[in-house]
Amino acid sequence: MQKNLLKLALIVTFGSVIVANASAQGPYDWGQWRGPQRDGICKETGLLQTWPKEGPPLVWKVSGIGGGYSTPSIANGKIFGMSYQADNETVWALDEKNGAKIWETKIALKGKVGYNEGSRCTPTVDGKNLYVVGVSGDVVCLESNSGKILWQKNFAKDFKGKMMSGWGFSESPLIDGDMVIVTPGADDAALVALDKNTGKTIWASKIDAGGGAGYASVVISEAGGIKQYITWLGKCIVGVNAKDGKFLWRYGANANGTANIPTAIVKDDLVFCSTGYGKGTALIRLIPDGKGGIEAKEVYYLKEQSKDIQNHHGGMVLLGNYVYFGTGHNTGVPCCLEMATGKIVWKEEKRPGSGSAGVLYADGKLYFRNQDATMNLLEATPKGYNLLGSFKLAEPSGKASWPHPVIANGRLIIRDQDKIFSYSVKAAQ
Repeated sequence: MQKNLLKLALIVTFGSVIVANASAQGPYDWGQWRGPQRDGICKETGLLQTWPKEGPPLVWKVSGIGGGYSTPSIANGKIFGMSYQADNETVWALDEKNGAKIWETKIALKGKVGYNEGSRCTPTVDGKNLYVVGVSGDVVCLESNSGKILWQKNFAKDFKGKMMSGWGFSESPLIDGDMVIVTPGADDAALVALDKNTGKTIWASKIDAGGGAGYASVVISEAGGIKQYITWLGKCIVGVNAKDGKFLWRYGANANGTANIPTAIVKDDLVFCSTGYGKGTALIRLIPDGKGGIEAKEVYYLKEQSKDIQNHHGGMVLLGNYVYFGTGHNTGVPCCLEMATGKIVWKEEKRPGSGSAGVLYADGKLYFRNQDATMNLLEATPKGYNLLGSFKLAEPSGKASWPHPVIANGRLIIRDQDKIFSYSVKAAQ
């Protein structure tokens, strides 16, 4: 008995860990940016429907992982992330059960970009391998069990890539079949497909869009019967043919010149996209042009409401015909929008927390994580705003708290600069 208690009081060398009721590995991993389908939706059920005043139980916390805005991914019993450590940019793996460090690998020297506080990419897990993009454009494939580097490329060196502004490369790689899809942002290599086993270039998209890469990540659409990859560049959102990278379409009415950040939502032949900096929200319909290509037709652009209906960053979740997100530039006001019409169904200014809000959906609920380290639980319904719980992170960093919340295997995992928190959100059986 005493030995078991000692194990549950594990102390790791780079931070303290509080362990209680450690859960076994489950089927609800979160192995890439915004979850299994890149849509911010967790399929796990049996979660807490309300929270006590102090929030759900804190199972463990870890400090000392290094600075950064990288949202964690969770797979095969490990939590993966990226950080700045001393003069290095690193990738690391923690034990999902207790936060103990398993490995840490240097991938590059620390990039002196943006706030100089660390990485933005969510590592992508694919079987035994892990794929990341560093702030200076280092694309790296590692062994997920050991952290050994298998191959490495660099956007600037290998593709003449560039960012639209100075906060560093921020996308999370997309794995599709045998390819890794990433966005160097060069005129001759706006997007590229790399062999996921070797890093060899399969194709590169030539797009005269200018402006460099945006801050979003690539999503897949089958609109018009053509499989395509969609993402933001510096001056527009674009689609390219998944087969050969050939440019298909662009749309730039709501692009801003500072940072196009939110990953687009795709549904059937529609693309819902929103940006901050006063540019706002649009819905695009992708239509076959009869020549083997695609025409992007604007359904609406909420130009007159652009300052009120804009997702700066934090992402958006589509449930049925309704999009839920934090609206306003750097304010994250919870809102519900009818995607087909662009009509705001509800918006709640008087809510706990402030600053941009990362959002995900699980088991009938929306999890809003504000920049000031406030976590809110809302009912996911177009009927109106209904707050079901709110709490502040234990010992927040005091810096901008931007990584998105993640739910995996009954745990709510939250990154806050050099700290990670694991909360139990599984309801009692």
